[in-house]
Amino acid sequence: MSAPSVLYDAPGPKAKARNVGYTIAFLVALAAVIWWVLATMAEKGQLDGEKWSPFVTDGRIWTTFILPGVQNTLIAAGLSILIALPIGALFGILRLSDHVWVRWPSATVVEFFRAVPVLILMFFANEFYFNFTDIASDQRPLYAVVTGLVLYNGSVLAEVVRAGILSLPKGQTEAAQALGLRKTQTMTNVLLPQAVTAMLPAIVSQIVVIVKDTALGGAALGFAELLSRIRPISNNYGQNMIATLVIVAVIFIVLNFIITSAASWLEKWNRQRKKGTGAVVAPGAVDDVATGQAV
Repeated sequence: MSAPSVLYDAPGPKAKARNVGYTIAFLVALAAVIWWVLATMAEKGQLDGEKWSPFVTDGRIWTTFILPGVQNTLIAAGLSILIALPIGALFGILRLSDHVWVRWPSATVVEFFRAVPVLILMFFANEFYFNFTDIASDQRPLYAVVTGLVLYNGSVLAEVVRAGILSLPKGQTEAAQALGLRKTQTMTNVLLPQAVTAMLPAIVSQIVVIVKDTALGGAALGFAELLSRIRPISNNYGQNMIATLVIVAVIFIVLNFIITSAASWLEKWNRQRKKGTGAVVAPGAVDDVATGQAV
């Protein structure tokens, strides 16, 4: 039997019955909404087989539109993640500097790019690459999307890193200083490894946001990512817009589920690894050390 929680009182018989009633009411309401949506789609002919069959019978819809869109989405998201993570870590650490001339400019950069919408950053990046660089027109949307995602999400990740480090007890820093470690050694060897576990859920959430925000580049800049493939598919396969939206939404769900599952596995593995590194001490050894009898 598990110990009672100190955060809330265990529900009594009436509360349990009330919770069961709420659950049943919610499930009934959810079923009614699903039935209404499906009935409306059937009435409008959106459940007809010819609108869904191309995704099963015609492989060209995948090789020509969907898979290249998924590839471009992963390329843009992957590049943005690889660049934004170290930038976020760097600026998060710089914001904790004891030097004002380092801390204030870093805070200004982070707050500025965190306040500007990512779509505006993509527009600015696209105009910059168009007017001041020789990047080919077919590659410019990718560069603009990655730049906007890096600037915005890098600043958000900087705050995640700063908050993760500040969440650690001050005793960790004081113990490192007592051992004679410099500030850089304290940060890299003591604080950051412990803060990673606390930061991981927020970092994973931001990675999911990056994957989804690549769709902004397709809608605004013509970047050939997954969402931008909806209209060509609908135009070439019988105006099946609803079916295409559903397929694309499912693909995004699968991609983000893979990311969160991998992060959960990594977090679990990291915790098990930390538990496994502890030294195993015999039961009597503790008493011997406490009484001063250990050699």
